[in-house]
Amino acid sequence: MNTDKSVLKLKRLSFGGIEFSEFPIFMGIVNVTPDSFSDGGKYFESSAAIRHGLELAESGAGIIDVGGESTRPNSEPIAVEEELRRVVEVIAGIRKADNKIPISVDTNKTAVAKEAINAGANIINDVFSAEDNGMIQLLRETGSAICIMHRQGNPTTMQDNPVYDDVVSEVWDYLSCRRNELFDAGIDSDCIAVDPGLGFGKTSEHNWQLVENMERFLSINSPLLVGHSRKRFLAAKFNNREEGTKIVTKILIKKGVNIIRVHEIHKEYITL
Repeated sequence: MNTDKSVLKLKRLSFGGIEFSEFPIFMGIVNVTPDSFSDGGKYFESSAAIRHGLELAESGAGIIDVGGESTRPNSEPIAVEEELRRVVEVIAGIRKADNKIPISVDTNKTAVAKEAINAGANIINDVFSAEDNGMIQLLRETGSAICIMHRQGNPTTMQDNPVYDDVVSEVWDYLSCRRNELFDAGIDSDCIAVDPGLGFGKTSEHNWQLVENMERFLSINSPLLVGHSRKRFLAAKFNNREEGTKIVTKILIKKGVNIIRVHEIHKEYITL
């Protein structure tokens, strides 16, 4: 692995004003979409999405993640105007009801991120790692935090035939290098988290290799976010995806993951 600049001088590990302890923060998912792989359509209406976000906060979520565009395998991108219509009202509604909880917007579009921040979001959860023109400038201007994610390909084609020589090393190298690029571009180190991107251009075997070696990503010295909830690779090993989500969540907690992104916050997570 390339370790150049892999450890920046941080006074403490934090992200967007969130201070981390040994126990992770849970990021609760609010999909304002008709076609997300797990709960597409269930919270498509703004009122339902707002209510769900507040319920997640009540059950223990430390971040609410609002997304208006599905990034499941074979999904197609949507227009900026439609994505804005889906997410801005929901973010504003959650922020009005709770003025403290961190809200992230799950988007790769600068225009959407900007309006989401204006509505009350303070984190950008970007599966394209700030590749969109203007995203880095927006981060500099607003001081918002960003989660960068590894992917191979794009959502439409990413599962066609993903290939790696060493998936753990290659994902580590990408995240470390991209984190350093953002830092060099003027983004504060406390505003960057990294996500190995389970299910984004990875086979089931690749995903399990990442889970088994997840503690290696802590050496990047940025908060580590993992989103495994209800994903396809869980189905092969467990009776159902929800059972798999619970078991892998416990594994990730033991491995020291800082932020765990889930559809539902189970009481057993909080009491571990």
